[in-house]
Amino acid sequence: MKAKTKKTRLEKSGWGFVTPSVILITLTVFIPMIQALITSFQSGTPANMHFVGFQNYVTMFHDATFRSAAFNTLLYLVVQVPIMIFLALIISSLLNDHRLKFRGLFRTAIFLPCITSLVSYSLLMKSIFSPDGIMNKMLLSIHLINVPIQWLTDPVWAKVLIIISITWRWTGYNMIFFLSGLQNIDDSIYEAAEMDGASKIQSFFKVTIPMLKPIILFTTITSTIGTLQLFDEVNNITKGGPGNATTTLSQYIYNLSYKYTPNFGYAAAVSFVIVIAIVILSFLQMRLGREKQ
Repeated sequence: MKAKTKKTRLEKSGWGFVTPSVILITLTVFIPMIQALITSFQSGTPANMHFVGFQNYVTMFHDATFRSAAFNTLLYLVVQVPIMIFLALIISSLLNDHRLKFRGLFRTAIFLPCITSLVSYSLLMKSIFSPDGIMNKMLLSIHLINVPIQWLTDPVWAKVLIIISITWRWTGYNMIFFLSGLQNIDDSIYEAAEMDGASKIQSFFKVTIPMLKPIILFTTITSTIGTLQLFDEVNNITKGGPGNATTTLSQYIYNLSYKYTPNFGYAAAVSFVIVIAIVILSFLQMRLGREKQ
């Protein structure tokens, strides 16, 4: 009887801790999400919204700016995420070597970009990649180019700049997850692989990557979600230009809501395209990860 009473008290205490969080999440996440879904079926000014059904979703198929933003977002996802994950894997493997001196310094230096002020980071990138910036001067000095690259005004090179910027900023963030995973891999596994004649590269692909599969899956999903929601870098470095060459879906939502004539209904519809894409891609990645395991 006493054990049952004690269990009941513990359950009540548990609900006491959980309930405030559930209420806050419901008020700040789920209710706004439902309101946004309802708004996506409406149109008009904020003071005079009216129901239009699926018209906002149909409009997307005829919206050139939406197609451009969707293409750019998908391009960043397909190109940048694999590069960033692979770089983070390589760097974490190198910095996990116990024989390497100043490992802590190198780890801090690579991690610092992801906690750098967005404004400072954007100004730094615009300065480095300006027509007379360090990058062009270096490329000219080694004769890889004959004229300065217009990183900020050329549609193709502007995309490349965004990919470089995101990779520079977030590779260190993923590196930390891989480093934590590498700490749990016993050195004897690598020693056994070395005794069997495996090279460092073979150990990396045959031991390190298979052992880090759960973390690779996690970082891939989080990086996918972050890239589909990409806004800060594009808005601060290129402003979505030249034209709409670097505009992402998140920036287009912002423009629809605050920069152009306010169209919250259409903006909400575009935002749910991101939600659907995140759900589908996350499900596919998790399914693929389970099958490989």
